[in-house]
Amino acid sequence: MSRFFSKRLSHLTPYTPGEQPKERRFIKLNTNESPFPPSLKAEVLAADALKRLQLYPDPECRALSKQLAVLYGVDEDEIVWTNGSDDVLNFAFMAFCDSETPAVFPDITYGFYSVFAKLNGVPFETIPLKDDFSVCPADYFYANKTIFIANPNAPTGLVLSVEEIEDILKNNPNNVVVIDEAYVDFGGESCVPLIQKYDNLLVTQTFSKSRSMAGARLGFGIASKELIRDLNTIRYSTNPYNINSMTMAAGIGTLQDDSYTRKNCKAIIETRARCAKNLKKMGFVMTDSHANFLFIKHPSIEGEKLYGKLKEKGVLVRHFNVERIKDFCRVTIGSDEEMDIFLKHTKEILEDENATSRNKA
Repeated sequence: MSRFFSKRLSHLTPYTPGEQPKERRFIKLNTNESPFPPSLKAEVLAADALKRLQLYPDPECRALSKQLAVLYGVDEDEIVWTNGSDDVLNFAFMAFCDSETPAVFPDITYGFYSVFAKLNGVPFETIPLKDDFSVCPADYFYANKTIFIANPNAPTGLVLSVEEIEDILKNNPNNVVVIDEAYVDFGGESCVPLIQKYDNLLVTQTFSKSRSMAGARLGFGIASKELIRDLNTIRYSTNPYNINSMTMAAGIGTLQDDSYTRKNCKAIIETRARCAKNLKKMGFVMTDSHANFLFIKHPSIEGEKLYGKLKEKGVLVRHFNVERIKDFCRVTIGSDEEMDIFLKHTKEILEDENATSRNKA
């Protein structure tokens, strides 16, 4: 870093995004993108918006809010739009956390939470997941902190029920509870209806996963009108034009074509089940993922080694060099053809490992 970099941020370790290789073509199963292209309606509306790029986009995102409000059964002023759901999460750290109200989240979860806390000078606590990697709701009762829970969690894919989330809300009436639903469309149940009962609930979602818009960067939060006003205060104090015209148009088209999204999610869930079955036959163990990825490990090969061997064969998965999960790899569910190649190469790697072990014996 330069000699001009603020000492206040000198301790900051930035979030590490998944590899985006340029030097060769890989089967990318490392960043939880959709294997399906965006809706044709999204493409058509985005192309039309291209003709008016000389104009600023609508900072209130009114047409987008109107479409989402109908789909989710909420009011338009119960929605905030951001550049990916990462931004609404960052806004939540800014708006609802400080030295008197720290943050709390699981020790194994989305890596950006700790980055946002440090970036904003927010003290935070992590609570260990249980031995099976699940979140214990009671661990968060009367936390006296702003709570951040990814549901389904990442990278485990495990999910809490709406009833369990409601227990956390009931037992934290004076603190905001943020439920990050980036992967909810792949087998979880959304907590959005609970915003009508709890004025301290913020639900965040993204268009990056189930809606095939990772490259467009569109996310949103749904909460009580009061919480949304707080978040919009942050948004209008940073960048009121944070959703560009083409992304906004693509988002409207995607919401108008929700049956396409549902069909794709169903296909991903079916492919996930098929791959899990095949991996179990190979001896893998895994969590019961409700996301668009599998979290797997094998007793005969280290997670980092499996990641490296797959990369040599042109398949990228995600490995986290964290003690409790270092033997695991996270594998995004791609197309059926991509997953067949992944399964084929994984089987070959295991056979090579077993042959090497036999030769040493």
